[in-house]
Amino acid sequence: MIDVTEQISSVRRQVGTRTLEAGDGRTVTISQAYNTDVDDLWEACTAADRIPRWFLPVTGELRVGGQYQLEGNAGGTVERCDPPKSFAATWEFAGQVSWIEVRITAEDNGRTRFELEHTMHVDDHWDQFGPGAVGVGYDMMLIGLTLHLTSSGATVDPAEAMAWFGGPEGTRFVRESNEAWYQAHVASGAPEDGVRAQADRNLAAYTAPPGTA
Repeated sequence: MIDVTEQISSVRRQVGTRTLEAGDGRTVTISQAYNTDVDDLWEACTAADRIPRWFLPVTGELRVGGQYQLEGNAGGTVERCDPPKSFAATWEFAGQVSWIEVRITAEDNGRTRFELEHTMHVDDHWDQFGPGAVGVGYDMMLIGLTLHLTSSGATVDPAEAMAWFGGPEGTRFVRESNEAWYQAHVASGAPEDGVRAQADRNLAAYTAPPGTA
């Protein structure tokens, strides 16, 4: 489906801190550059008929003030949009509210970079699993975007993707992604011992057999 080593090494990951009105917050940022132009990447990330080709079906109004819902995942409200450069929205899932911002930037080599920053409160979920809880999911998401953009906009087969992630290469990808987020968390200045425990719990959650997590 994809070269695990190449995909892991092509992605930049960063963990940061932010002060929120309700207390301490954390940021998880992931980015990857693609051999396409700004307009194409912007459309891939914002067009309702194109997002399902590489991510999830989406319903709602994809405009400022509009509400969206990703099938089986988060929903929220579009708060800002500056096409074709960036958009920001709330990310509402399981009764929790956090925030995402997607930025599209042209690079000197003719490539275009996708960057997603997710800002969230420090809560029990963060304390237990750390940044990998969302970070590994975003790494998995970028596989879909990579396949879509390198295949002339073809649709990624969800069944094929699920089968791949359930196999040995998919499991290796999850392990390497989880380790990369552990390294990014340590690089942010977080205490290494506690971060290791978070990463171990996160990996166990992602790799648990269906019905046992």
